[in-house]
Amino acid sequence: MVTRPPSSGPAPRRGWRWALLGIAIGVVLTVLMFAPARWLSAALSGWSQGRLVLANPRGTVWNGTAAVVFASGAGGAEAVSLPGLLHWRMRPGWGGISASLDLPCCAAQPLQLRASPRAGGVLLEWQDSRSRWPASMLTGLGAPWNTLKLDGALDLTTKAFAMQWDGPALRIAGQATLDATDVSSSLSTLRPMGSYRLTLEGGNRPTLLLSTREGSLELNGSGSWNGTTFRFNGEANAAPGREDALSNLLNIIGRRDNARSIITLG
Repeated sequence: MVTRPPSSGPAPRRGWRWALLGIAIGVVLTVLMFAPARWLSAALSGWSQGRLVLANPRGTVWNGTAAVVFASGAGGAEAVSLPGLLHWRMRPGWGGISASLDLPCCAAQPLQLRASPRAGGVLLEWQDSRSRWPASMLTGLGAPWNTLKLDGALDLTTKAFAMQWDGPALRIAGQATLDATDVSSSLSTLRPMGSYRLTLEGGNRPTLLLSTREGSLELNGSGSWNGTTFRFNGEANAAPGREDALSNLLNIIGRRDNARSIITLG
């Protein structure tokens, strides 16, 4: 009587399955680790509807360089590039992704932020920072900035600042202050027109406060964010003797009410 050895058929098949799974995982990890920077550029352009573009990207999604361009949407006629190049580094972790943005033209130290998934959304946190941006970059964002054509310096300071998207709602924590210094516009012969401050305070109902630090054009107002809708009410006035020089600008930025202009958003 001939005794047949035990069948070993299933074992090789199981081995091939594990091998194929290992190869697939390796390919996916390789693609993710060496994904070209142009993928990040395409994703950012799509998310911003063409208003923020990483031009001529080089490197990978995780470590790359590109020029930063503000544009008025896909095919927009206006586009403004920041001086120099942006160098970014991103590192994934169990709790999210950390990013370092090195932009010598506008920040003495790299800007640090972290994105963490949350139930139904994502939390984006900024490390406390100071940066300076040219007001002319706003022209690239389209209306009404391409009409105003502002010039001057924008100093941004953040403290414990964070934004959390929870479904359709956006929650804001911490503080962000924007100081606009020596601002001028193509709509007025006054150079500069003045210096201003915008302060955003997070919380259960975030508030935005606009005030004039100095200048011939006086801007003041306040607004609030309820999670999905922003409302702002303010007014603009020309200092005595400067009404004619600021008349065109006052007509553009709000609804004229005698010598002042009423600004309403939302």
